[in-house]
Amino acid sequence: MNQRYYSLDVFRGATVALMILVNNPGSWSHIFGPLKHAEWHGCTPTDLVFPFFLFAVGNALAFVMPRFEEAGQAAFLKKVLKRTALIFLIGLLLHWSPFVKWQDGHLVMKQWQNVRIMGVLQRIALCYGFAAIIVYYFKTKGAFVFSSILLIAYWLLSYFLGNPADPYSMQGFFGTQRDINLFGESHIYKGEGVPFDPEGLFSTPAAIVQVVFGYFTGQYIQQKGKNYEMLSNLFVAGLILIFAGLCWDMVFPINKKIWTSSYTLYTTGLAMLVIGILIYLIEFKEAKGAWSRFFDVFGKNPLFIFVLSGFLPRLTGLLRWSTGVNPETGETTYTSFFPWFYNTVCKNIAEDLRVGSLVYALLLIVFYWAICYVLDKRKIYIKV
Repeated sequence: MNQRYYSLDVFRGATVALMILVNNPGSWSHIFGPLKHAEWHGCTPTDLVFPFFLFAVGNALAFVMPRFEEAGQAAFLKKVLKRTALIFLIGLLLHWSPFVKWQDGHLVMKQWQNVRIMGVLQRIALCYGFAAIIVYYFKTKGAFVFSSILLIAYWLLSYFLGNPADPYSMQGFFGTQRDINLFGESHIYKGEGVPFDPEGLFSTPAAIVQVVFGYFTGQYIQQKGKNYEMLSNLFVAGLILIFAGLCWDMVFPINKKIWTSSYTLYTTGLAMLVIGILIYLIEFKEAKGAWSRFFDVFGKNPLFIFVLSGFLPRLTGLLRWSTGVNPETGETTYTSFFPWFYNTVCKNIAEDLRVGSLVYALLLIVFYWAICYVLDKRKIYIKV
C-alpha cells in the first residue's frame, strides 16, 4: 500500500529548519542550553537534529526502494553511487568555499591542504549510500540482522581498540587517531580544540544504522496503512528503542560526537515517537495549517537550503568593510553583512545576549524559508 504521508514531509522540513537554527546563532558564545550540543556524553535537543535528519533520509528511501528494485541492480547502483558521490563532493566543496579568503589585505586562494574532508553532508552521503545497499541486497530481515551486528561490532571495536583507561573519551576513542592517520591532521576538524572529527569515518557505522532504521519505519507505516494499529505499534517500538538505548548507555554512553550505538537506538526511538505524533495530528486528526505548511516548504528543497545556509554567510563574508581600528592591536577591523546585522540589529534587543543570538537565528530561518517558499511556488525543486 503506497499511501502518501504528508506528516513525513513535515518531519523532514522541521528537521531542516532546526538544523538552520542550531547551526546559525548570532554568537556561539551566547546560546541557550537546549541549543547547545552536549559537551561529551549525553543528549540535548540539539543533538537530536542530525540523527532525525538521517532517520528522515531512511523514511524517504523506503518510498523509492520499490522503484529501485523494479529498475534492476545496474540502475540502482548507478543512481545510489552517483547520488552518494555528488552529496559527498558538495560537502567537500562547501568546506573549501568560497575558495578565496582575506589575508593581509588581499584575497588569496584557500589551500586544499587545510580543507576538512569529512563533515555533515559527507556523513549524510555515506550513510545514505551504505544504507541503500544494505536494504537492497539484504532485504528487511537480513538488513535488521546486519544492522544489529554492526551496532554490536562498533561497540566492541570502540571498547577493545580504544584506550583501556577511557575508550569512550575524545582522545581514547579508537577512531580519533585512525581518522587523523587516514586523512591527515590538516584535513581534520579542530573545533574541539584538538584534532578530532565528530563526523569522522570511523564513527560512521552506527549512523548508517540510523538510516536503516528510518527505512524500516517508513516501510512499516507504508505497508500497514493509516490505522491505529500501525500508530500504536510505532509508539511501542519507539519506547522500546528508547529504553534499550538508555540501558546500553550504562556501558556504552549515549554520545553524538562518536555516534555510539546507544545514541542510535535512543534517538531513533525519539524520532519514531515524534513521527507518530505528527501522523496522529496530521493524518488522523487533520490538524494541518500554517504551521505544517511552514515546515513542509523546507522539506521540498532540504539539501539545497542546508548548503545555501552554510555557503551564503561565507560568500558574503568576502564583501567586508572597515569598522575602525582595534585600540589594543592597532589593526583595522572589518565586518560583513551577517555579523553586522547581528551586532547592529539583534545583539541589543535584550540584556541577555542569548536572546539576541536566538532572534538572529530565528530571523535566518524566516529568510531561508522565504527562499524555499519562492522556489516551491515556482515548482523549482533542486535534487541531487
